Amino acid sequence: MQLPNLNHFGETTISKIATKAFQTQVTEARQLSVKVKVNRQNLRKGILESLEIKGEGLVMKRGLSLEQMNINLHEIAVNPFKALMGNVQLTKPSKGDACLILTEKDITIALNLGYLNAIAQGYEVSVDDCPVHIKFASIHCRILPDHRIMVEGRILIEETNTIERVCLSFKPIICDQGSGVLLDDLEYLEGEELSPLILDTLITQICEVFNLDHFVIDGISLEVNNLDFSQGMLKLSALAGITHFPIPVNH
Repeated sequence: MQLPNLNHFGETTISKIATKAFQTQVTEARQLSVKVKVNRQNLRKGILESLEIKGEGLVMKRGLSLEQMNINLHEIAVNPFKALMGNVQLTKPSKGDACLILTEKDITIALNLGYLNAIAQGYEVSVDDCPVHIKFASIHCRILPDHRIMVEGRILIEETNTIERVCLSFKPIICDQGSGVLLDDLEYLEGEELSPLILDTLITQICEVFNLDHFVIDGISLEVNNLDFSQGMLKLSALAGITHFPIPVNH
């Protein structure tokens, strides 16, 4: 079969197709650009030179916010016939690298007061051996100079209208498979005497935030290989892989 004429089909066209696909994975973005680099000779062989995804101020589909996301993928093998029809299909997986940056605000928002309180409402909690109803009044995260993360919560005891504080810190480390970040060397700084149910709820939610499933883009996998801390930000460097472009959702 003879390959159709590709002279009119360049980087701009394929980039528009890719942008439409990847926009479906983000609910909000201060900036999002998707650029595909194409060499026409290689495109005839079914190869895209590179794919670059750059975003700032992102809110992903699962609600997690990111200050920055950069993903670079190289030598992407595609079906050129289907690409000409606006359907960019990979013929084999491709690899590259990625960098995700979270701020203290991103982590704080991800801890999700509404979710914590929905869980807490179902618990029977005791304070000083008395059953009480509790509500998380606020949550705040700080990234410390010693590469630890501190999470502080203010908990309202509804029966007495008083506030109890819980504060813990931990060192984030990469899990063995690189699929996320684990909480190591967990230390209670305040509120350890509170019900274990309250503390377990908070810790479980913190673990969820650092599960890379929340960063998932359809078709792209991430394997964290380095953590870096700088000026109140957590930077995750990762190996990236792509098996397919996200499938645009028709509304």
